[in-house]
Amino acid sequence: MPDAYILCTSPRSGSTLLCHLLRAVPGAGHPGSHFHDPSLDDWLDDYNLDRADYVTRQDALTAVVAAARRLGSGGGDLFALRLQRHSFAFFIQQLGHLYGPAPDDRSLIETAFGRTAFVHLTRQDKLAQAISFVKAEQTGLWHRAPDGREIERLAPPRAPAYDAGAIAHTRDLFEDMDRDWEAWFAREGIAPLRLTYEALALDPHAELARVLGHIGLPSPPEGEPPLPVAKLADATSRDWTTRFLSEEIGG
Repeated sequence: MPDAYILCTSPRSGSTLLCHLLRAVPGAGHPGSHFHDPSLDDWLDDYNLDRADYVTRQDALTAVVAAARRLGSGGGDLFALRLQRHSFAFFIQQLGHLYGPAPDDRSLIETAFGRTAFVHLTRQDKLAQAISFVKAEQTGLWHRAPDGREIERLAPPRAPAYDAGAIAHTRDLFEDMDRDWEAWFAREGIAPLRLTYEALALDPHAELARVLGHIGLPSPPEGEPPLPVAKLADATSRDWTTRFLSEEIGG
């Protein structure tokens, strides 16, 4: 069994659903974006740590990593992390600053967290992923519970407005993120467990069982608990998809 696992992903890929499902499993840790924003000051703020309490950057990083390990372990022994691609470069850079030269990125990660398993969660339909992201940024609503309650809102409510340029740019960005993850896995000699948003949406508990097997934990008992988050795709999402494809083809 590994000491840690990392969900390597990008926004609007189903990672919030997967993290919630994993948190409900005893011993699976508390996966989340524990190093989300590429800023040491933001990391310190996330853990209510005061920069003035640390003489050096290395001291501050040591405190952040210790706090992240406590949170990501959820009181157990297994550390769990969701790592979005846009957070990756800064994350690795800071581990290098903390632990010094290493033969590769994987060695830095395992110096910090122990033997680590990797899961790659991607979304095959990049247009749908881009539309989901653009709409969430516009409306401010990122996640909703199945009963309609808002779980995560990052801005005041605003009506969505179709923006072909933003959708195209975001689709390209997500395609680049996938390529970057794949190149990194190849360079580091990592064979991750591969999941897709589409499979997770179709049978979330089966995909959860695959992840648990990958990290050395048994499948949860029979019976499927209710899903913690609902899909946000709606008629607007479908209309934008149809319009974008029509405009792209008509070019």
